[in-house]
Amino acid sequence: MVRNGKRLPGKKFYHKGLSTLSVSLILLSAVLFHTASANAALNLTDAWNRPLTITQPPQRIVSLVPGVTEMLLALGLGERLQGVTIYDHVPPQTGKPAVVGGFFSPNLQAIEQCRPDCIFVADLQQEVQQRFKDSGIPVINLSARAVQDIFAHLRLLGSLFQQESKAEELCRHLQAQLDLIGKKTAQIPPVKKLRVVRLMSNRKMLTPGDDSFQNDFIRLAGGIPPTWGKKGPVVPVTLSEWQQFNPQAIFACGHDWKRFHQLVQQPGWQEVEGVRQGRLLTFPCELTCRASVRTADFISWLATSLYPEELSDARKVVLKQEILARKPLHLDLPYVRRTEVVTSRILDFEHKSLVIDFTTPVQVISTLEGPRSGILTAGNHYTPPPCWPISHYLGLEKDRRLVYNVLKKTEGKTSFLFTGADMGNLSVQKADFKDLKLYALVTAGVESNALRLSQDEGRYYEPGTINIIVLSNYRLSPRAMSRALIAVTEAKTAALQDLDIRSTEQPLTYQATGTGTDNSIVVGGQGKTLDNAGGHSKLGELIGRAVYQGVREAVGKQNGLGARRPIWQRLQERRLDIYDVITASLPPQARPQILQAWEAVILQPRYAGFLEAALSLSDAWEQGQVQDLEAFKVWCESISQELAGRPLKQDEEKTLSTELPLPLKMAGQAIISGLAVKCPAATKQ
Repeated sequence: MVRNGKRLPGKKFYHKGLSTLSVSLILLSAVLFHTASANAALNLTDAWNRPLTITQPPQRIVSLVPGVTEMLLALGLGERLQGVTIYDHVPPQTGKPAVVGGFFSPNLQAIEQCRPDCIFVADLQQEVQQRFKDSGIPVINLSARAVQDIFAHLRLLGSLFQQESKAEELCRHLQAQLDLIGKKTAQIPPVKKLRVVRLMSNRKMLTPGDDSFQNDFIRLAGGIPPTWGKKGPVVPVTLSEWQQFNPQAIFACGHDWKRFHQLVQQPGWQEVEGVRQGRLLTFPCELTCRASVRTADFISWLATSLYPEELSDARKVVLKQEILARKPLHLDLPYVRRTEVVTSRILDFEHKSLVIDFTTPVQVISTLEGPRSGILTAGNHYTPPPCWPISHYLGLEKDRRLVYNVLKKTEGKTSFLFTGADMGNLSVQKADFKDLKLYALVTAGVESNALRLSQDEGRYYEPGTINIIVLSNYRLSPRAMSRALIAVTEAKTAALQDLDIRSTEQPLTYQATGTGTDNSIVVGGQGKTLDNAGGHSKLGELIGRAVYQGVREAVGKQNGLGARRPIWQRLQERRLDIYDVITASLPPQARPQILQAWEAVILQPRYAGFLEAALSLSDAWEQGQVQDLEAFKVWCESISQELAGRPLKQDEEKTLSTELPLPLKMAGQAIISGLAVKCPAATKQ
């Protein structure tokens, strides 16, 4: 650290399990100039290690690094974001920054149109770095080499944007999470520690190098990472190295578990303990691939996935199991005594529960428990991801008993649903007609196990992803309660289809009708009796209206999915990997240029709309609702000519070998063929 020309000792941040400070942390600490003055200059280095002086906090930021974007959002700087990549999830209230392309090849023109006064880049974004090298715009590289870099990056950003106290608060919270999981995994005997490897690709055997933060993740989760003698973010591993390390657990990112399983099941590669024992794990990319503010969440999740038995022992908790906070909600129903969201600590992790207490016992019908009577409390309990492996290991009965004990509820008088959707994303909907009132309380997550009944294979046995509780100010007869479940289900499915939520198993072909773990509770209530909740009844109408709106809002809160989401997001949901498509249709030398051109094209509303039409047409084609594609063929030809700048010759048309629904395949061929004409490398075989 330098101040007034004198070098001061930099802050050091250690964590049990990390033996040395990372090189990048030392460099950042050496150049960072802390000051209490709001108008003083900040001295640091740019992406080329040149001295850089910033006198005012940047106001128009382009972040090409999703991990940095997360830090900026955590620091409350979302409104300053002007440009992000397609892999960033930015809350709508931040002002919807422009999307400037993908992570690997962001669009230079789109970046320029953002008029940035600061750009954050990663190592591989060399074209961006070259373009803005002498522009006068600060270009800063905050690539992480180790978990400890997160602390340095947060503090640097805090100083750069005069948010030092917020940065320190985030650092303290992150360190506390790491300390907690460190104490928990320290109780695991050394003989039970597992050898763990992270796969970086589902196409080839690639792993992190010895110096990657990915191996910090493994160490901090209580695992033993490999030492290949190779450095870098991604390195190849040979069959002999793989077998010699003999991983006992293997994890990757993303939802394409089929390809992941196929990769590790190759002859020779499957002869390791992790494959034989089926300890193959997948996690969301936004957690596994980023060293950012959510790193401790992932490390905790990885630890419990590796050691569910050891970390489910309530006798070995580090912190007291107790209620931490209560947030009241209001339901205008005479028999509801109190409604609140209760935050509790269970097995050292924070849980949230929707708790509805009644003044007198009521009847309920639950798809999880069946008909129940004498119920004084109904609710919906959120289990955070690190506790999912623990809950699965314990089973529903033990897990429920643990939750009720902390919440001070008795099993005989309590009926809960259980979910992995955050109760902070709860949707509370009210519908009424004259004196009839209806409430629907909905949590919903659809990214991990959405399915289409009648088409997808059943694999799930545990409760609940889309959970719905329905209450009215009338007493419902048993007949009305049972019929209400149909109204709830139909409204939920209508919401999912209108949002175009895809089946996790077959996303290219099918919309989802629900998830594999949906559950509902219909509360019998008190007051005048209603005997009908069918679709033609007023009660059925109100249930449908409230549940439909509740599911749409809850999915938006939990997964950020709205009906008008961008085309690249919808392609990702279908697991349409454009890299695979290009690889199958173009020579290697043309792929980078076509990939960049593709990302630029789909940013344009005209071509995005063309692809959106292809998606809808593909669904209708697969369902047999469309039988003639001649008109669409003409549209595809015009798109190819438009992109190429002239009519295409027959030998210039590219054929995609990738298996896709026909209309989507035609659209992909049209765009790639048009782009390839302007790429000389695409014509060389």
